[in-house]
Amino acid sequence: MAQIDPDSPVPKYFQLREILLDLIENNELAIGMAIPSERELCQRFGLSRMTVRQAVDHLVSEGRLQRVAGKGTFVARPKIEMALRLTSFSDEMRARGMEPGSRDLDRRVVRASAHLARELGIQPGDEVHFIERLRTAADEPMCIERAHIPVSLAPDLDTHDLTGRSLYALLETRYGLVLDAGELTIDGGIADPGDADLLKLPRGGAVLLLQRRSFAGGVCAELGVSTYRADRYQLRTVLEIPARRS
Repeated sequence: MAQIDPDSPVPKYFQLREILLDLIENNELAIGMAIPSERELCQRFGLSRMTVRQAVDHLVSEGRLQRVAGKGTFVARPKIEMALRLTSFSDEMRARGMEPGSRDLDRRVVRASAHLARELGIQPGDEVHFIERLRTAADEPMCIERAHIPVSLAPDLDTHDLTGRSLYALLETRYGLVLDAGELTIDGGIADPGDADLLKLPRGGAVLLLQRRSFAGGVCAELGVSTYRADRYQLRTVLEIPARRS
């Protein structure tokens, strides 16, 4: 096992963080396993309790460890990386070797408000499908999806069973709506009590709120608002340096 180098310019708490990460990633500390107590870590590495606590605090804030009151600190399940691209929940989960699922919460046709009409590029009062689903991966609740789709683009969408199906795949195969562009807004928030219960979060649990407008051939085909468990997701994107003008 690696040791703390007292002569290194790297802070001792950060060295301990790296050691614990190595143990987690090498599966020497498996998911759900308790890590050694602060006292044990102090004795093993010759560190003060404050230094050990700082290292553990960092790993908790990063989602790699989880504190359970009265029991200890445990290795947390890894978060699912959500790539910022236009893809379906079903495809994302299958790409990670997890079986996607869904449960209908609400299906109805509503009249577009002025705000909804502006977002979808339709007229106020036009009919819109409202689809609310609880999405799961390996039977664990992951997010609540609320989609608005103009009835004019998918007339009988409300007659189709979406259990275990990708909405995007249905829009493509049944209605020829190939979603090829989108706009995404991301906010952090607190789950309301109803969403918290559905997602099996504690009251006041943190969530990621994603609002997406999806386009097919330049036409807005969907306005989606999704509530994701913040304890199970992290966002990932590629950073590019803009080309400099000569």
